[in-house]
Amino acid sequence: MDNRQAIGSWLSGPRQTAEDMGVEFGYRGEQLGLPEHGPGSIARPGRRIAALVIDWALCMVIAYGLLAQGDTQAAGNWAVLVLLVMSVLTVGTVGSTPGKRILGLRVVAEGGQRLGIGRVVVRSILLCLAIPALIWDRDGRGLHDRLSRAVQVRI
Repeated sequence: MDNRQAIGSWLSGPRQTAEDMGVEFGYRGEQLGLPEHGPGSIARPGRRIAALVIDWALCMVIAYGLLAQGDTQAAGNWAVLVLLVMSVLTVGTVGSTPGKRILGLRVVAEGGQRLGIGRVVVRSILLCLAIPALIWDRDGRGLHDRLSRAVQVRI
């Protein structure tokens, strides 16, 4: 075996190695009954991260201007609280934060219906902790979405 091929299989990860061996994983969201492409399909990580960056920037502006009184150190701490409140209010009412709305995303329950307020609160708290949002499953859902049984889909 060529060493370059062995290194390539190691670098590509276990999923690629399993696919090379003939294992069929399907597409993201297939297990949830979502379409592969178009409206209602699982939101891609790039869009979700961009939406979070937009939301975080908005929260920093609000925190810096209204709550931190010009203290940049305190603004970061206040921004987490603003993100929590904004997420609970916007996802709980219209299904998406301003960043998600701009990028055409929506948060729904696994069955496609609206997410209940209790699950929105759990999801928002886990999102503000940051670590659960960095752990993804095979469908590309963060741990905060998985634990609250939510899915971020394209509009």
